Amino acid sequence: MAWQKMYDTASAIVADHRGILAADESTGTIKKRFDSIGVESTEETRGFYRNLLFTTPGMEDFIGGVILYDETIRQASDDGTPFAGLLSSKGVVPGIKVDTGAHDLAGRPGEKVTEGLDGLRGRLAEYVELGARFAKWRAVITIGEGIPTDPCIDANAHALARYAALCQEAGLVPIVEPEVLMDGDNTIETCEEVTGRTLRAVYRALYEHDVHLRGTLLKPNMVIAGKGCPDQASAERIAELTVHTLLRHVPALVPGIVFLSGGQSELDATENLNAINLIGGPWPLSFSYGRALQHSALKAWAGEAGNTEAARSVFAQRARMNSLAVAGEWSAELEEPVAA
Repeated sequence: MAWQKMYDTASAIVADHRGILAADESTGTIKKRFDSIGVESTEETRGFYRNLLFTTPGMEDFIGGVILYDETIRQASDDGTPFAGLLSSKGVVPGIKVDTGAHDLAGRPGEKVTEGLDGLRGRLAEYVELGARFAKWRAVITIGEGIPTDPCIDANAHALARYAALCQEAGLVPIVEPEVLMDGDNTIETCEEVTGRTLRAVYRALYEHDVHLRGTLLKPNMVIAGKGCPDQASAERIAELTVHTLLRHVPALVPGIVFLSGGQSELDATENLNAINLIGGPWPLSFSYGRALQHSALKAWAGEAGNTEAARSVFAQRARMNSLAVAGEWSAELEEPVAA
């Protein structure tokens, strides 16, 4: 059965305490990252940096999948091997970001809906030819005064479901990513309520569109207070509310949950993931981190070819720390060699 192959792919990505490297930054987003280290963002420098990450020795021990951007899936390593083929040869599943970004939702000030469904069937077929085996679509839900509204949540859930159905038609595993942003000043309890509403709507839409849940992965936010909230919860409280919310709304047959970091620091994202796994659930609880895996490595590289090995070392260590967190075996003391 087609969905059995997708289940096998999804399961392989999160097997053995591995997670996902989100290397799917848009051209605009990676320019901001490069600006922070004083490096010009060109196709060449972007390709060099991502080659640095993908060729890190041993990264496959901790990373089971990599999300690529449209430009990146068309690029190749130094020896001419396409990045998708390079990753596959290491036992890492290549994936692709397919949405075209969040845009203002008409008639709903402050709310967004993700676009990119037009022409998606054809783009998915091309990405399969280029080596992709899974895809990602990110919806964003903002907490504010009077928002999110039910129409916003429903519009994003509907788009996620249509995207997921098209992915499975093409033989790709869809990562379903409904992100409740942590940019506001809301309490953790408000985040819990909004995350629950969002997940409930998303799974209702997935059922309605006949998406095989065993051939999907969920990429949710952790239940966490907004950055502007004066009362920031402990890792234990974040874990308690996060797991409770997932148990209420996510079917046990989903083969894996890979959390986004959502603007958390590298250490916070790892500590919170570890606390979540100390509680656990019926699914593998892993990570799909971008900045929380790359921030220190990007600084160590600083655009200098001579810093490549140092950057790889930092990236490998960050990936290992998060793999330990998936096993519930991380501790702050293990971070000390990195600080040194």
